[in-house]
Amino acid sequence: MTKTEPNGRTKAKTPIKRYFEVENNTEKDNGGLEHVKLKSKNQQNFTGDFIKMQNKTKMPRPKKPLVKLTKEELMSRPKKNPIPEDMLNKYSRGEQVQAKGVKTRHFKEQQTRKEVYLEYATEQAVRTELLLQETAGQLEADDGETTAEFRQSQIADNVDLQSSTKHFNLNMEFGPYQMRYTKNGRHLLLGGRRGHVAAFDWVTKRLHCEFNAMESVEDVQWLHVPTMYAVAQKSWVYFYDKKGTELHCIKRLNRVNRLDFLPYHFLLAAGNNAGYASWLDVSIGELVGNFNTGLGDIRIMRHNPRNGVLCIGGGRGVVSMWSPKVREPLAKLLCHSTAMTALAVDPKGQHLVTAGLDRAVKVWDIRMLVHDKPLTHFKLRLAANELDVSQRGMLALSQGTYLETYADLLSGGGSGDGTRLPYIRQRCDAFVHGLRFCPYEDVLGVATAKGFQSLLVPGSGEPNFDALEDNPYETSKQRREHEVHALLEKIPPELITLDPQEITGVDEPTLQEKIDAKRKLFHVKAPRINMKSRHKMKGRGGTAKAARNKQIVKDTKRKEFIAEVREAKKNLIKQHTTTESANGKTKKAPRSVLDRFKPKPTKKQKT
Repeated sequence: MTKTEPNGRTKAKTPIKRYFEVENNTEKDNGGLEHVKLKSKNQQNFTGDFIKMQNKTKMPRPKKPLVKLTKEELMSRPKKNPIPEDMLNKYSRGEQVQAKGVKTRHFKEQQTRKEVYLEYATEQAVRTELLLQETAGQLEADDGETTAEFRQSQIADNVDLQSSTKHFNLNMEFGPYQMRYTKNGRHLLLGGRRGHVAAFDWVTKRLHCEFNAMESVEDVQWLHVPTMYAVAQKSWVYFYDKKGTELHCIKRLNRVNRLDFLPYHFLLAAGNNAGYASWLDVSIGELVGNFNTGLGDIRIMRHNPRNGVLCIGGGRGVVSMWSPKVREPLAKLLCHSTAMTALAVDPKGQHLVTAGLDRAVKVWDIRMLVHDKPLTHFKLRLAANELDVSQRGMLALSQGTYLETYADLLSGGGSGDGTRLPYIRQRCDAFVHGLRFCPYEDVLGVATAKGFQSLLVPGSGEPNFDALEDNPYETSKQRREHEVHALLEKIPPELITLDPQEITGVDEPTLQEKIDAKRKLFHVKAPRINMKSRHKMKGRGGTAKAARNKQIVKDTKRKEFIAEVREAKKNLIKQHTTTESANGKTKKAPRSVLDRFKPKPTKKQKT
């Protein structure tokens, strides 16, 4: 609508004239002036001619004619190479879930589709193994020689320059030392008995921190990230950061001798000199388990990476396996007739290696604890005081100042057997107090009474690493992302059991348990009722009235209980008297079954 003027005329709208707008009226006299189009700065002072390039037009590509292949040509096409069965089993995620028991059609199709995806993922994982170009090589000796004769100086001279820098010695004065590598094998933590603590990147030799705790240090352990670690000092356990700043003091963990960390549960396991085993959840700062094992001073302790169970060696030659939520050992294994000196669990959680004062080294299959015989048993000249297993199944053991490494965990060997010589021998300059294989590196770290030695053991480490699991070259951003994902995927301590696949099953009572439960109904006594009558004022109730009320309540409860037992017996008899056959008909149960549930005849019935 348009507003009208008071005199009845409408107001005409005039267009807004812009400042730089040019009128196209040629008849209008501009006074001889012409409009000048402004140019950019790089073109204003240019005196030559501008050349305009022609726009290139893309020519349409000719479409290829569609060729229909016959069935014979399709069958003659080259197919994918078949995959060996053992390789599929290596990457398999277990047996398929049968969709037969699923009720609805939607979830049945969903489960079938999921199994197809898992099968395809397994096949792709096997085919991508071709991209893993790194191989784990070992030393090969010439005719008339053995690899045990090679010295570390000779190995370092014949490897590449980067690998030769991984062989070094550190001479320190505050020993004996304990050592730990991080989960990705990049950082090293050292702790001396006289209070010396040092953390550094052992590949680049870059020192993170170094200080003296001014009291004795029993053990050290990295936490879930390489920026935090725990130190078991004289009285309590302390947490430090990468720069050596004290973060926490855990006074509930006192007099600790051994430390271990469960990365997937975020649990710091500790064993003290009073025989107490403790589990501290570092994500919430609470103890999820703390009780006395009854084993005395705990000096030998390792955890199983497969299921998170803590293996503790005792002075009676018995290895006991513990969970933070069960106060009794999950299993006990008698390994030696004498006191134990060392134990180790391989990174896959399949084998347990033990050593005792009887100079014996035994390898056990901890997946089959029913068998009481070891897989391998060999003798040494001296008792082994330290043990460790590499990612590729190599076994390292120390006997005082003498070190031996065996290429295969199950092949055995030993100093007492001259036919099976060790893979590498090494004599250290002091007594060995700790040794660990470095993950993803062909390096064995040895902590002695006078310092630390890094030895080259070709073929001991896994050559190919999963960057989403352990990345030795991770940045600070990747480390933070990994920490967040690990916290979201943390496994609760209640799931630490001997069989980690137990959570996937359904806890159903067996047939024998059902039968035993029903048979107990025939021998059940009525529950005892303890009724306390309410105290009333004088004259409101007497002793006789209170006794009568009490008897009425007892009789009522007894009748209800008898009715429940009778109903259960009827259901039990009905279940045994009729059984469904294959064609839908019913058959009577045997006479012997019915006789058990018939009431006994009285004297009048017998006569």
